[in-house]
Amino acid sequence: MSLYEHVFIARQDLSNAQAEGLIEHFGQVLKDNGGSVVGQEYWGLKTMAYKINKNRKGHYAFLRSDAPAPAVQEMERLMRLHEDVMRVLTVKVEKHEDGPSAVVQARSQRDERDRDRGPRRPRREDEN
Repeated sequence: MSLYEHVFIARQDLSNAQAEGLIEHFGQVLKDNGGSVVGQEYWGLKTMAYKINKNRKGHYAFLRSDAPAPAVQEMERLMRLHEDVMRVLTVKVEKHEDGPSAVVQARSQRDERDRDRGPRRPRREDEN
């Protein structure tokens, strides 16, 4: 079996729970067709560089899988048919990276940097 990484964008009007439910649903499609999900991440609601289907934002999700090609093709087919999924990208990789993805690492580093900075100073009226 081959190793794959999948990223998909779901519509902005879904709730976080519904977006995470899509991750579970498509992971189950892979499992039903002889594959396995190695890891999954929900990246959250993000602003896109341009509108897709009249949406400015989208729920981003990431899956790592070990699956045969027919299982991946079936999952991609179902994603294209699903009305809540706007874009899909699947990449075949040699090996999966250990630990969280770069998106999650960047978010955690940003959160740590904000915590280290301390509370913001109050805004003065004469500024602006």
